[in-house]
Amino acid sequence: MNKPVKLLLVFAGIYGLLGTIMGAHMAGSGSYALRPIHAHVLVVGWLSLFSWSVFYQAFDVKYNALSKFHVWTAIIGTTGLILGMFINNVDSLGLPDVVTLIAYIGGGVILLLSFAAFFVQTVLYKSDK
Repeated sequence: MNKPVKLLLVFAGIYGLLGTIMGAHMAGSGSYALRPIHAHVLVVGWLSLFSWSVFYQAFDVKYNALSKFHVWTAIIGTTGLILGMFINNVDSLGLPDVVTLIAYIGGGVILLLSFAAFFVQTVLYKSDK
């Protein structure tokens, strides 16, 4: 794969489906306890990954080390942040606080690196026109 378009689209689709299922569950149950997680699933997981997929499709960016770093930190960071938020908010799992904190903060930091890499990618982008 010379461009990460399909990979980002598949993960965006996964998070879009997960986010809408969570929203339907919350509406049906009348409990909005998962609202922050639901919002992050849709905004970071679905919208950001989809937007980045469109960027890589619309602009002729080489799939180099920076692009690979951006794409994989986006996927890993999004997954880590959402999973970390979930286990941090669900006390019944009985995990030590340090485990939930590492997952939550670790995912967020990796995602932050992804956003920084995307910013650098856009600054370095040069049009052939």
